[in-house]
Amino acid sequence: MEDLHPGVADPVMDTMNFLNEITLNYPEAISFAPGRPYEEFFDTEQIFTHLRRYLDYLAAQGRSAAEVRSAMFQYGPSAGLIRELIADSLRVDEGIDVPAESIVVTVGCQEAMFLALRALMAGPEDVLLVSSPCYVGITGAARLLDAEVVAVKEREDGLSCADLEVTVLAERKRGRRPRALYVVPDHSNPSGVTMPLRTRHQLLELAERLDLLILEDSPYRLVSPGAQVPTLKSLDRRRRVIHLGSFAKSLFPGARVGYAVADQTVLRADGTTGLLADELAKIKSMITVNTSPLSQAAVAGALLASDGHVCESNAELAAHYGDSMQAALRGLDREFPAARRSRLGVSWNAPSGGFFLTLQVAFRADDDALSRSAKEFGVIWTPMSYFHPDGGGDHTIRLSTSYLAHVEVEEGLRRLADFIESEVVAAQPHG
Repeated sequence: MEDLHPGVADPVMDTMNFLNEITLNYPEAISFAPGRPYEEFFDTEQIFTHLRRYLDYLAAQGRSAAEVRSAMFQYGPSAGLIRELIADSLRVDEGIDVPAESIVVTVGCQEAMFLALRALMAGPEDVLLVSSPCYVGITGAARLLDAEVVAVKEREDGLSCADLEVTVLAERKRGRRPRALYVVPDHSNPSGVTMPLRTRHQLLELAERLDLLILEDSPYRLVSPGAQVPTLKSLDRRRRVIHLGSFAKSLFPGARVGYAVADQTVLRADGTTGLLADELAKIKSMITVNTSPLSQAAVAGALLASDGHVCESNAELAAHYGDSMQAALRGLDREFPAARRSRLGVSWNAPSGGFFLTLQVAFRADDDALSRSAKEFGVIWTPMSYFHPDGGGDHTIRLSTSYLAHVEVEEGLRRLADFIESEVVAAQPHG
């Protein structure tokens, strides 16, 4: 191991493997761990329909049979085949009006994160700011790129711009250069918190004043019920936001198609200018070469079917996820009435959408506790300590409500309540 990159030994790299191992070892357990879409809405025939629709679309554009064949079977451009369709969808669904040339189609959002970090982290003094708790995908990518991560502790209502400014100024005083802030503003993974509109405006103003870029990752908007707060990118007038997107939740994760919107201007050494997206595409050409044309075609067919209005076509799906979240919140109220809640030291938040909520407990919610929960009570959850890059979250667990049927949510919470009762009782002094 000492001859390998130190990033592979980072504890964050083992979190998903540990969860997968627990799930495999206890297949009968009800798992609140995976942030996966609900599978009952998938239909395998849809894939063929989407592919056919996109092939017909290419033919209707005047592409010859040979050109269509080449588009599907060859490598294709690194920046992607379906940028125009993604740009149209962002315009009608999210109010993000950017040229197609500013989009790079990636292998999931994870690659989009990697490309953005590789481009922005230019030297050892550059640091990435993250809200804490934070999605492990970004901190893991930063670790593999030797990029320093500095956490800004999230408050009960989310990120505080005052805290962010203090952190930026402190880092600069240390001789370091904060380059970007990574944030999930809508129904955040892992906390479930949504950033208020006022904070979004304040954040954009602060980013301009402090010369900071924002990496916006927001995969849960189009699968959450009700009106959504505008994206940071749709409010961005100074090109401070690099919007990282994915079709994993809104369409299906098996396609592995994401994208980066990088419309920032880059001044080259020869005095010419281009888009940051062009530079991201260069990096991509040396990592994955291009995103699978077949995957792009399947996504494109789905976008064409809804005229880019993924939000409208996902109305039933969003309602299901909203119902699942409400079922979980009702279940928590049922399992932990006021007296029991107080006795056990339990509390939780109430997200308006997304896949996740967080539960505060009185005991240490670590891997050992998770193992006991799975083995003895048949319920799996995620320790929130996984998501705190600077430590913390030891008494908090993350519950995902997306992957389970409502009846499983109810039974899972009953088992969880029994587990929590057992942990608290075991921790009490006897005598």
